[in-house]
Amino acid sequence: MRLRRQRDRPRVALLAGALALTCCTNPTRDAVVMQTGGNAARGHRAIVRYGCSACHSIPGVSGPDVLVGPRLDHVVRQAYIAGVLANTPDNLIRWIEHPTRVDPLTAMPDLGVTEADARDIAAYLYSR
Repeated sequence: MRLRRQRDRPRVALLAGALALTCCTNPTRDAVVMQTGGNAARGHRAIVRYGCSACHSIPGVSGPDVLVGPRLDHVVRQAYIAGVLANTPDNLIRWIEHPTRVDPLTAMPDLGVTEADARDIAAYLYSR
């Protein structure tokens, strides 16, 4: 029995290490960011370029102290986007690109965001 326990120690250590690594990272957030097909660093630049912070408070993006639209922190934890779409990468990208097609009564304007920029913006928002 003693030999078996010693033989199992490397497996136990490997399992403990994997568990510790999982606790220190957020695989769900990372996986969602990857599903956007975008780049969070480019997303930050696109958010600034499109002026999103004129209406939204966005982590890591400076702007006026105004809240016309909702705060955009912890987007990855929200159940819905704009109160009408399930929170999925494809839906967030769709919303960013064409909010008035999703909800004709929304106050969010269609800013002409390209698909590539929408993917990058979604990656940024999901990473925060």
